[in-house]
Amino acid sequence: MSAVRSLLVLFGSQSGNSEDVASKIGKAASKYGLEATVKGMDEIQISDMSGQKRIMICCSTWGEGEQPDNAEDLWISANADDSPSMSGVNFSVLALGDSSYDLFCESGKEWDSWLESKGGFRINQRVDCDVDYETPAKEWMDETLARMGAVDDSGMFQESLVEEVKNNASGTAVSKVESESSESSIEISSDGDRSMTILFGSQSGNAEGLAAKFAKQATSYGLDAEVADMDGFDLTSLSSKKRVLIICSTWGEGEQPDNAEELWQKAVSASPGLLNGVHFSVLALGDTSYELFCESGKEWDKRFEELGATRLVERVDCDVDYDKISQVWAEESLASMAAVDGEGLFHEEMVQAIKDSISSDSTGASGEDGFTVPDLKSESIRAEISIFRYDPSSSTTGKDTWICALPGHMSILEVLRTLKNTQDGSLTFRDGTVDDPTTAITINGRYVLPGNLRLDLAAPIRDGGISIKIEPLSGFEVIRDLVVDHWALETKREISKPWMMSVTRKGLNTPQGAIGSMTPLIASELHSITDIHSYPILHSSSDATSHSEEYLGPSILSHAWARRNDPRISPSKKKEIEALLDSSIGIKAETDLSSIRRQGKGTIIHDALLNCKTSTLARTGYDGRHGKHVWWYAVTVKSSGKVNDTVLYRQVLGPIGLIGNLFSGVTARMVLGFTRNGGKMINDILALIAPPAGLGKMPRQFNSSVKNHHEVVAIFNEMDGRF
Repeated sequence: MSAVRSLLVLFGSQSGNSEDVASKIGKAASKYGLEATVKGMDEIQISDMSGQKRIMICCSTWGEGEQPDNAEDLWISANADDSPSMSGVNFSVLALGDSSYDLFCESGKEWDSWLESKGGFRINQRVDCDVDYETPAKEWMDETLARMGAVDDSGMFQESLVEEVKNNASGTAVSKVESESSESSIEISSDGDRSMTILFGSQSGNAEGLAAKFAKQATSYGLDAEVADMDGFDLTSLSSKKRVLIICSTWGEGEQPDNAEELWQKAVSASPGLLNGVHFSVLALGDTSYELFCESGKEWDKRFEELGATRLVERVDCDVDYDKISQVWAEESLASMAAVDGEGLFHEEMVQAIKDSISSDSTGASGEDGFTVPDLKSESIRAEISIFRYDPSSSTTGKDTWICALPGHMSILEVLRTLKNTQDGSLTFRDGTVDDPTTAITINGRYVLPGNLRLDLAAPIRDGGISIKIEPLSGFEVIRDLVVDHWALETKREISKPWMMSVTRKGLNTPQGAIGSMTPLIASELHSITDIHSYPILHSSSDATSHSEEYLGPSILSHAWARRNDPRISPSKKKEIEALLDSSIGIKAETDLSSIRRQGKGTIIHDALLNCKTSTLARTGYDGRHGKHVWWYAVTVKSSGKVNDTVLYRQVLGPIGLIGNLFSGVTARMVLGFTRNGGKMINDILALIAPPAGLGKMPRQFNSSVKNHHEVVAIFNEMDGRF
């Protein structure tokens, strides 16, 4: 028997699950004396399969028994009259599907039957997996690889050798990387590329010092770190890297430090996609006394994402006292980078295990992918926990505060369970899985899923302790303590009629019939708008939902906006959605989108809702209220098509300002001009002199200070800030 035998691993994948299984097979094959080649079904020809001795297929089923997109062409070739024989091919098939569909795992069944009909030898029985596929897929992979390892050089299967191959595979050793900071260790696969680049942009030397410090710590995580000055660095060389950390300070008023300026200009002019496959995180250093705090780091963070890199850890912005917070970022980032394997695949499930193994004295138990899952032993921290309480029977509110010592690695959800079980059995909150979207609560003003947030990361640790304030989500009626009623949101969702009404359009002809198509760019954009894990959190992130029971809220409107832009939507449904968006309970009722931008994926939702609001204002000619807290006495439009903010400003200042508008050069130019959007030049002549409520009801603002300051602020935010 030769030491290494070839194995072809093919995947037909729609959502990525089959590809994930195939990549795991590729990594595990070497333990069985096999040299695996992993390819998508769209990367080979049907003739390439006939010369193979070992083939493993992982194939999902799309829709009603259809082949996934990347397998369709190969399946058509397989069913052609001149398709080659598979005699001499040893094969096995893993089929992925969903048992809620009638044609469960149909694509995998078709490949299994076809290979047998063409003379192939089924070396292991096909396994059909439901949505929870991990365990049966792992069992199938181990058994099939052992059997493939027992196929000799002539292509004959030697069943008597299967157990020997299994024993050899189970004895494969992994190297142990000792931690310099403690006696604990974590077993990390040393196979493949373990390099990491740390780039620093520094004006005073702080960023450079941190880069050198974290490079030393990287060895504890099994990483080979290289520290590089941004000055003279070749940007294109990053395209071959798998792990990059950026530590950058800000100079002056938001400028790049001297040694980073040249590289930044190259990054600005670089082509999108340059950094595909690169995993990164950014530490930004700055000074909050400056207006553009940590601007350089923010620019690098945004640009790396635009160039196709994958952010593993959210950017951290540090003030002048950066030591503690930078160390927290480093530990999170290094653990995440260590969870990127030699093939460049990120194993998120291993991050916590790596962090715990590095920071504790635990001993580990064997895990997948060459890592070790340790026993958790974490130091306890002093926690002051204040929780909002509401008793519906007496309609009383208040708060309870506990001061206790708890392990820092506990999630907030586990903390609540502990307090309920040991302190107060009447404490009420929504319990569920770690990522249950309905469990959302407020921690120190942030909307979070308590199962996904560690206690020691919920707030800064000061003097060895932590203080957190837990409250229910805003914008919902509180039922008891931290439990809120989501029924109002569900009712609004029904009002929005979120279902799809498609238009008849040209499709693509396939062996399974005609199917619709969509460009990847549009599909990706629509998916990003609706890819929201917790709709209650998004609903609460708007400042307007707490003040208006009628307002639909950002979660409903973002979904409606995505539907409106879906090219498959019928014209009648599109008009229906536009009428909803333009109504008084639609996007005009949103006062300030900046509060949404601050939440998680808020930037994407913010931009989508901003486009939605712009579209609505253009359709309605800028009529009516634009924000629940603001009443505009008159709305005029410049010849540029923008709202005349000068007129608005004078209106708020009182009657003399209103009369002065008649003699304003801005107003004169406006009256003689034309609007680009076709709207009325002046919505209400009377409103230029007096409020639309009529004479005799003018507000008490006669050359005095503005009483309702929030109205001016809201108008200022709604415009472009040029009063």
